Amino acid sequence: MNYRELLQKVAEHVSLFYVEKADERLVYHNHTHITEMLEAAKKMAEWYKFDERNYFVVCAATWFHDTGYFNPDIENHETKSAELAESFLKSISVDEQTINDIKKVILATQLPQTPVSLLAKIVCDADLFNLGTPGFKEHNIQLRKELENLTGTKIKGREWRAKTIELFQSHQYHTDYCQLLLNDTKALNLEQLKEKQKKKTKEAKALQDEVGMPDTDENSIDDAVVSSKGKRSERGIETMFRVSFASHQKLSALADNKAHIMISVNSIVISVTIGFVIRNFTEDYLVIPTIILLLVNVATIIFSVLATRPKIHDGYFTKEQLAQKTVNLLFYGSFYKMKYKDYENAMRRMMDDGDFLYGTMIKDIYWQGRVMGRKFRLLHISYNIFMYGIALAVVAYGLAALLHK
Repeated sequence: MNYRELLQKVAEHVSLFYVEKADERLVYHNHTHITEMLEAAKKMAEWYKFDERNYFVVCAATWFHDTGYFNPDIENHETKSAELAESFLKSISVDEQTINDIKKVILATQLPQTPVSLLAKIVCDADLFNLGTPGFKEHNIQLRKELENLTGTKIKGREWRAKTIELFQSHQYHTDYCQLLLNDTKALNLEQLKEKQKKKTKEAKALQDEVGMPDTDENSIDDAVVSSKGKRSERGIETMFRVSFASHQKLSALADNKAHIMISVNSIVISVTIGFVIRNFTEDYLVIPTIILLLVNVATIIFSVLATRPKIHDGYFTKEQLAQKTVNLLFYGSFYKMKYKDYENAMRRMMDDGDFLYGTMIKDIYWQGRVMGRKFRLLHISYNIFMYGIALAVVAYGLAALLHK
């Protein structure tokens, strides 16, 4: 069964479904939500190294899991979504077992989530992926507005936050992937909700005590999403920086590992050569090939060490650098000799200045890239020396043996 072709048909069908059934009231459960969720589900499926069938089950369930929102009975939309999935999948000749697995995954997304299989856990986590992301606030505003649109009732801010906090406290990510990646940010989002709820409750109580007014909702800016042209998307920026930093860390570890391999291999070759070959020389004809081999090993080790050798930095920054925003406060070499108070003041100044903060992060990524470029350039030289040098040494030994005869 060609699962890739089947998945393409599912994607085209559901995308068309969302176009034809477009409902302006659904500002959260729409095609955008599905594509964001699908991206998370695909990453998890790839991380767990799923085969084509299981990958298809996860992606197909993700595509269909909210199609039931276009049904009048929204509270049971998972059941309707499973029915819509079954109907279409049968029309494209998907086998019964796969269809049943997809339906089980869709039904598992109903709150409170009760996934059993890893497939269901992935889709459930992808569905609530935003709880552990910096973009949670924006999604939460959209979800509140959608519920107001569907019910025709204005929801008080404190009431909505209370329900959201309850969701956070009852929810847990089911996969190791999301637990490792999202739990910290999720905890931060929950703490911010609690702090705001506490603040607004205190303000409302103070107003009641002062003027004897009934409990009213605050004029929250949470209901407004700034969408003016040219506005920076904080979520996109933070995601970009996070991905870039993680990528550089992986590349740095890869470079260090490659250098370690070169150093280890050539050290062993040198030890063997000195310990077992040179001591047993009885003929002069092997001297030159052996010297070539040793020179190759030493040169390879030197370039590998240069690739990983740490650079010594000043460890402090000046007031002028801070004023001109040229210092990289995210790099240890800029502050490790500084007093904590001076560094803390500088960091707080940077955190209060968006341009300074983003500029520093850009600068940090740039210099990490420069370091990576130097590492891989030296490693490239090291590997070339080793590759061509070993070949030359083998040829030299062969010629020495032939000439000796």
